[in-house]
Amino acid sequence: MDYALELRYQNLTKQLEPTFGPGIDLQAMLFLIGVEELGIGYKLFKKHEKTDLMHVAICTLLEPYGYYAFKGRDADNWPHFEFLKELPPLSEEEQQAFMKEAILEYFEHHGYSTKHVQP
Repeated sequence: MDYALELRYQNLTKQLEPTFGPGIDLQAMLFLIGVEELGIGYKLFKKHEKTDLMHVAICTLLEPYGYYAFKGRDADNWPHFEFLKELPPLSEEEQQAFMKEAILEYFEHHGYSTKHVQP
């Protein structure tokens, strides 16, 4: 386990808790990123829209690593991506660490500090 990564990730979730409540897990983080990328703010989403939002988040997070390319938006303003290449085989733990790193990069790019702050 990469303890520095975990500390940075915990710091980020603590920053988001006052707005979104405690216990923000990886799935919730993907949902938040998807909503942000859709750009229409929060609304009640249908089940298939929530799945689509998580897909948008994953594509957005993996784009800087060369796995997807942004292609544009449809008539409803949903972002669309082109699949470029497969991810290498990763264990579940490696997948989680990779996604956490990508989430940290995303939030840093959007002005959040993910550095560990001493209490």
